[in-house]
Amino acid sequence: MPDVSAAEALLRRDRLLVAACLAVICLLSWIYLVTGAGTGMSTVAMTTWEFPPPIYRSSGGGAWSFSYCLIMLLMWWVMMIAMMVPSAAPMILLYTRVQRHALKGSPGDAAVPVLSFLSGYLLAWFFFSLLATAMQWGLERAGLVHGMMMWSTSHTLSALFLLAAGLYQFSPLKNRCLTHCKSPAAFLSAHWRKGPAGALRMGVEHGLYCVGCCWSLMLLLFVGGIMNLVWIAGLAIFVLLEKLLPRGDWLARASGAVMIAVGGYLLLA
Repeated sequence: MPDVSAAEALLRRDRLLVAACLAVICLLSWIYLVTGAGTGMSTVAMTTWEFPPPIYRSSGGGAWSFSYCLIMLLMWWVMMIAMMVPSAAPMILLYTRVQRHALKGSPGDAAVPVLSFLSGYLLAWFFFSLLATAMQWGLERAGLVHGMMMWSTSHTLSALFLLAAGLYQFSPLKNRCLTHCKSPAAFLSAHWRKGPAGALRMGVEHGLYCVGCCWSLMLLLFVGGIMNLVWIAGLAIFVLLEKLLPRGDWLARASGAVMIAVGGYLLLA
């Protein structure tokens, strides 16, 4: 009995520490975003409830220095961390529990594999952030995204993003990725690997499923505003509900129908 009690105490300690660390990571990420994400611009000025946001003329082809590229990349990555870590928390907490049981109640340190798993998950979103930054650069140079406000300057482009995101919500790939994200126990059972290197690979694999589930939703930031806090928070809450609600697949399809309807309206307006 003492051994069981000690193991349970270690498990509770691990879960509390991991949950606290995830909360701190999210809090710091949101603070970074709210304070401008290193851009020197006001997120208040870039935040609006209006949809679609007002169309401003864009000069296009603005020069991006190497340092500005890094700022934009970091902005996207921290944004993805702020938005996606809450919905990944159940998976990470379950991994912590399974990892502690794998140590068979010994006081061995479970922190390294858990940190490796989290690092792998965030690495997957880093690669997405690279692509999103490149897309932002291209759209801004083409005059389709405003350099200062960071949202679409074209109703046609916004409509195409909405239609693409809406159609993807009905796709088999979306359903497969969402199923994996909603089933932490099944994922760990199918993909379990030992050691820090195995944990890193598992984290990357889970992250890729999450990217596959949510990439089209993240691209809607170009529609409402990359630094529009209303859209960032709204999409983060939607992703959380989609993954945690028992019938999140119904929510995905319902939202897809709304996106298609709004996209069609913008395209024809």
